[in-house]
Amino acid sequence: MLALLLLLGACHSTTSSEKKVFYYNESDGIATLDPAFAKNKAIIWAVHQLYSTLVETDDQLRIVPGVARSWEVSADRRVWTFRLRRDILFHDDPAFPGGKGRRMTAADIVYSFNRILDPATASSGAWIFHDRIDTATEPPPAGSPSPAQIPPAATDQPGGFPPSPAFQAPDDSTFVLRLSRPFHPILGLLSMAYCSVVPHEVVEKYGKDFRSHPCGTGPFRFSSWEEGQDLIFLKNERYFEKDSTGRRLPYLDAVKISFKEEKATEFLLFRQGQLDFINEIDPSFKDEVLSKRGVLKKEWQGKIELSVYPQLNTEYLGVLIDTGNVLVKNSPLKIRQVRQAINYGFDRRKMMLYLRNSLGLPAESGFVPAGLPSFDSTLVHGYHYDPEKARQLLREAGYADGKGLPQMKLLTIPVYADFASFIAHQLEDVGIRIQIEVVQKSLLLEETAQSRALFFRGSWIADYPDAENYLSVFYSKNPAPPNYTRFSDPVFDRLYEQALLENNDSSRYRLYRQMDQRIVDASPVVPLWYDEVVHLINPRVHGLTPNALNLLELRRVQK
Repeated sequence: MLALLLLLGACHSTTSSEKKVFYYNESDGIATLDPAFAKNKAIIWAVHQLYSTLVETDDQLRIVPGVARSWEVSADRRVWTFRLRRDILFHDDPAFPGGKGRRMTAADIVYSFNRILDPATASSGAWIFHDRIDTATEPPPAGSPSPAQIPPAATDQPGGFPPSPAFQAPDDSTFVLRLSRPFHPILGLLSMAYCSVVPHEVVEKYGKDFRSHPCGTGPFRFSSWEEGQDLIFLKNERYFEKDSTGRRLPYLDAVKISFKEEKATEFLLFRQGQLDFINEIDPSFKDEVLSKRGVLKKEWQGKIELSVYPQLNTEYLGVLIDTGNVLVKNSPLKIRQVRQAINYGFDRRKMMLYLRNSLGLPAESGFVPAGLPSFDSTLVHGYHYDPEKARQLLREAGYADGKGLPQMKLLTIPVYADFASFIAHQLEDVGIRIQIEVVQKSLLLEETAQSRALFFRGSWIADYPDAENYLSVFYSKNPAPPNYTRFSDPVFDRLYEQALLENNDSSRYRLYRQMDQRIVDASPVVPLWYDEVVHLINPRVHGLTPNALNLLELRRVQK
């Protein structure tokens, strides 16, 4: 291990071929390695290397086994029973007897899920079970385990907080989840990093310092972390997965993460071969690397690889439309035709060409992005650039040629200021005047959560691969977040609740598209573009497969 750490700390040289180390940079830093707080990409990427979940999503967004080898659901779709693998071991840690990682059991999943719900944990992921699990103490439905059948080891919750009856472990290799009502995307939720399996011994030994003493069952194990400098994971030699030839995963020997804050420095290190890939292309160097059509310029071809893949992320402008809010009562944005005029009044395709080098798809359908199986731009009709239509809608709203229409303030963050300026400039041509106010992201989030922002820039990145995640943003019974616009429509709510009960994919997708079209017509949002995963990859790296969730998957990467 000492030899490997010396290697990791050194510059790349001919000896680096002896150990296969994957290098990447995390400019935003990593606040914690505790999966209970895996709320952003930086944390999720690191946690994904260290921990495992019941189920996972593959690169086609299909649900596949994780620590669960199989599962079945009851006829009423409220009781999910997972059969677990019996060959999964936690990483070694001093918290275990003799320092040797023990076998993972169903009781560990019960503990991990209860820990998310425990108020003392204050997990940012507690919402995933809110109003979804059955917390009743009465006997569960017929055919599911009763409390009397559950061994004491599974009900005596380590950590001192009361266990939820929704999580049960009838035996070491069986985990049962009880829902309060059917919820089709539940498997997607269970694949999230929040649902990683953690051992109670390690959590209890380190307490709050568990953030920097992670212990899971994932393909890599924690080695060292010099915060602000670098973070190192080593190959888990006892990882349970193998490839189709029987070779144990992962192929890499180690992962080293640096924390250079400047994107220019990151790009320089990548050019020098000191990083194996870059996620996203920063505006500061995108024109150096890419043409306006989104392909590598000739001087870069053969030196780096460009990977572009649809991402489950919709960039948009949101409009607060709660007429009970005093801010809305005095705003022209409460008028549907004004919101529709904004949607018609600027050219998304030109914006993508000049400001994004054609990376991303103009959002000319609904709020649900391309990349999801329910997406169909021929069935959900959004907005395209039509300035005459925008002017017509303004006349219908009583603001012919923009006369009498007050200037409207748009809140955005610095990185999106250019897009706001482009939109404002084009809207001015149809009579809509926009004042741009650039604020920090934390302030924007606070203003929108408190319903104090009338017109604001937003983005919605999928938590799990189902259109329900996007449509929940407009369900009237949801607070802000996620319903930042305070949209309320009884017909939409009825369709949403109907979709939750629908087991047939085709029927559910049809309901999703009906809801999406209602959002388009009501225009509480102005969709801008559907994002794409953009990676610059060193040619020496093979097997770095993209996915629509932009999850960093290193198990099958080779160098």
